[in-house]
Amino acid sequence: MIAYLDGTPVTTGDRWVVLEVNGIGYRVHVPEPEIREIAHAPGKVKLHTYMAVREDAITLYGFLHTSELELFTILIGVTGIGPQIALNILSRISLEDFVLAILSGDEKCLTRIPGIGPKSAKRLILELRDKMKKVQDAMALAPAGTPDRIVRDAASALVSLGFAEQAAYDAVRAAAAGMTEPTIQALIKAALVLLKEGERR
Repeated sequence: MIAYLDGTPVTTGDRWVVLEVNGIGYRVHVPEPEIREIAHAPGKVKLHTYMAVREDAITLYGFLHTSELELFTILIGVTGIGPQIALNILSRISLEDFVLAILSGDEKCLTRIPGIGPKSAKRLILELRDKMKKVQDAMALAPAGTPDRIVRDAASALVSLGFAEQAAYDAVRAAAAGMTEPTIQALIKAALVLLKEGERR
């Protein structure tokens, strides 16, 4: 299992990059927004990878941020969602907007993604709802929540997405410090941005 690759981009294409690592070129499938970032990288880049093994092929999928890799592995666990469709989702919608679409049951937002029809959108919401149950419960309580409870529930939501508890709480507190009237939705979105920025350092 290849956990990550740290090398120099040699060439890029439509959602793929060839990364040279110690004289070996690895072709890695990457979400569209990250391809643009890689193409403008001044030197080496590090890709967190998922290796899909089939009878007729071994395919590498790579991500600049561990949060995208975590979401990718969650997506391919959904019935009918394979690696290519998961990559398509990550290419067409930001992590923050996707999480909020699932939490709010926004099928229209999901069906705007090529390859995701009404049935697939319903399935995504249904199957990911269990993983994000804490998030949904927290959002239902948001209007009556106290600031402390909002911070706690937003952090719990991030933990349910796979982030470390301390990192989640630190990011939510940092996000809350810049808001006068924080809501759970706003805190989750802002904290996700901070967590992604932290991964780049």
